Amino acid sequence: MTGATEVGEVLERLVRDVPDFPEPGIVFKDITPLLADPAGLAAVVTALAAAGRDLTGAPVVDKVAGMEARGFILAAPVALSLGVGFVPVRKPGKLPGETHAISYALEYGEATLEVAHDAFAPGDRVLLIDDVLATGGTAVATADLVRRCGAEPVGLAVLMELGFLDGRAGLGEVPVTALSVA
Repeated sequence: MTGATEVGEVLERLVRDVPDFPEPGIVFKDITPLLADPAGLAAVVTALAAAGRDLTGAPVVDKVAGMEARGFILAAPVALSLGVGFVPVRKPGKLPGETHAISYALEYGEATLEVAHDAFAPGDRVLLIDDVLATGGTAVATADLVRRCGAEPVGLAVLMELGFLDGRAGLGEVPVTALSVA
């Protein structure tokens, strides 16, 4: 089992800040060094998957949803670790068949996300995964998409939370697990 201190050290060492990307004034959290480090990636996947387990270690979710794009890089191995299905939440036009779509505000613009109409069974308990929780727009939109499918978002797990932006406020009762808070 990976401890919180160890995961925090991994994130500090392997996530780099890129100033003024994608726009001036934004500090982008680049996780590509983390993804290239097998031990670091394994540590964060284990820590993120813990948000989808009960105290005995048994999975308490039916699906893991990852938000495009970095969220689903992390969500797929989390789903595998939990032994449950993975659902990608994508930008418009990337999924075949009928979809649910939602538009929302980002900290630096607007975006739209879609999920397959039949991605979740009614009543599915869904763990949401993303890399960074900033203003909460992407997480709130994803939770709304899950609900539109008749499923229940039961938690959000992220590598990093930008606490000063208070993104968790829009999530209401959905518990948030952040491996690091800035």
